[in-house]
Amino acid sequence: MTKLAIIGGTGLAQLSDLTIIKHDRLTTPYGSPSADFITGELSQKEVIFLARHGNPHILAPHRINYRANIWGLKHLGVEQIIAVAAVGGITAEMVPAHIAIPDHIIDYTHNRKHTFFEDENYPVTHIDFTHPYSPRLRSALIAAAAKANIKISPTATYGCTQGPRLETAAEIKRMERDGCDLVGMTAMPEAALAKELGMDYAAISVIANWAAGKTAGEITIAEIEQNLHVGMANTAELLKAFILLI
Repeated sequence: MTKLAIIGGTGLAQLSDLTIIKHDRLTTPYGSPSADFITGELSQKEVIFLARHGNPHILAPHRINYRANIWGLKHLGVEQIIAVAAVGGITAEMVPAHIAIPDHIIDYTHNRKHTFFEDENYPVTHIDFTHPYSPRLRSALIAAAAKANIKISPTATYGCTQGPRLETAAEIKRMERDGCDLVGMTAMPEAALAKELGMDYAAISVIANWAAGKTAGEITIAEIEQNLHVGMANTAELLKAFILLI
C-alpha cells in the first residue's frame, strides 16, 4: 500500500483518532525534524503523522527545518503527503472556519532552504512546478469532502509569506491583486521539496481569520482559536473520509 503522511500545522499538533503504533526519532543529513514521526492507524489504514511546528507548538514558520521533515518522510517510505495548515482568508469566499483545497501557490518567502540540490554533489536540477499540488490527491480530497458533507472551496491560490509576524493591510491588498485567495506561512518550501523527492503533495487550508485589513478590528488569538476549533474538527472528518477513498 502507498504510504501516506499527514503534516499537521497550527491547531493540529496531534490526531486524536490516531491509534499510535510507534515513534521514529530521526537524524537527517539536514538536521533535526520538527518532531518525532508517529506511525499509527486512522480509519484502519496506516499513516505517518508529523507536527510541523513541533509538539508542543514551538517552531515559528521561518524556523521550521522543512528539508529535514520532508527527507525524513521520504526515508520512512512515504509517497503521499497531505499538509494541513491554518491560513488567513483574503477573498470573499474564504470566511473564517472554512476549508479550502488550494491548487496554486505564490511564494513571498525569503532566506529559507528551498532545495535539496544546492551543492556540488548534485547536478543543477530544475523541477516542473507548474502544478505544485497533486491533481490526483486534490481530486480525492474534494470527493471526500462531498462524501462527508463538508463544504469546501475546491480551488484557491495560497500566498506564502515569511512570518512570523502577520501581514500589513497593504501587503494583503497587493496579494489580492496578485491573485491570492489565502495567506499562510508554511506551504513553501514544503511543497517544492516534496516535489523534488517525487512525493505527491496536497493541502488542506483551514481559514483561521480574515487577513489584515479585511475586518475593522485587529486579529486576535482568541478569534483564531475559536475558528480553528471548528475548522480542525471538520478537517479531522475530511481526513478520515479521504483515507477511506484512497
